[in-house]
Amino acid sequence: MPNWVEACGINDVEEDDVIPFQKDGQDYAIFKTADGEIFVGDGRCTHERQLLCEGLVMDGVIECPRHNGRFDIATGKALGAPVLTDLKMYPVRTEGDRVYIDLEG
Repeated sequence: MPNWVEACGINDVEEDDVIPFQKDGQDYAIFKTADGEIFVGDGRCTHERQLLCEGLVMDGVIECPRHNGRFDIATGKALGAPVLTDLKMYPVRTEGDRVYIDLEG
């Protein structure tokens, strides 16, 4: 059963950027692509748990600020060493100007 949680406003995230979201002690990263699509994944790198919201988003990829590991922000796929484990991604929906995340996803 979905557990939809309001996370932010659509305009809170710039295009080609990431912002943090935290719920019940869990870190999430909210990404927006250059064409305005929003994706949400775990907020910490699978390599050494660095916060991804401090990283760089470019061309649909988030780069971890610690060791430059990269993930596809649409799928969470790890794109090479040092990250070998994919990022968990969550279902997203928008209503009006608000972004909701299914934390059970």
